[in-house]
Amino acid sequence: MAKEKNSYSLNSKVVSDTTHELLHQRGVTIPEIAELVLFLQKKYYPALTMEECVHNVEMVLSKREVQNAVLTGIQLDMLAEEGKLLSPLQEMLVNDEGLYGVDEILAFSIVNVYGSIGFTNYGYVDKLKPGILERLNDKSTGQVHTFLDDIVGAVAAAASSRIAHRKQAEREVDSSDLNAESDPLNNGISPE
Repeated sequence: MAKEKNSYSLNSKVVSDTTHELLHQRGVTIPEIAELVLFLQKKYYPALTMEECVHNVEMVLSKREVQNAVLTGIQLDMLAEEGKLLSPLQEMLVNDEGLYGVDEILAFSIVNVYGSIGFTNYGYVDKLKPGILERLNDKSTGQVHTFLDDIVGAVAAAASSRIAHRKQAEREVDSSDLNAESDPLNNGISPE
């Protein structure tokens, strides 16, 4: 009789909870990421609130692809901190080597979830390093955040993109409502 294979089953709640727990363990809060979102979008949407930013960060973090990137990046940072990677990767991560771009590539997998507009948002915060990104880039703490700083920037950029897409959709709905009301052939009936 053939040996029965154990069936692999991943619990989505465990993945989500672990993602949030690892962010917390590494000193990253949802409101800090939301502050980056507000920084990126306030100029375009002056009425944007922190609550909206927090909601959009949470929605980005609810995506499995994003959770996978967060789990992978944080664990690589932790392994580098513990000296458990092989050389030269160990030294590249500890020193956040300038020519090592895999951290940005992982971040792109997050940014890409909400379309290409996120790339410009990500590039902007990655260059400026505002808020929590400045702290995560502080090499004097002894912690390795080679992946985490890019992950946090990418989550903020994706949340910003999510907001931009939704605000555009709201404008289009509002615009179509106005057009329907002013259309004499419409007879006051607006499309649903």
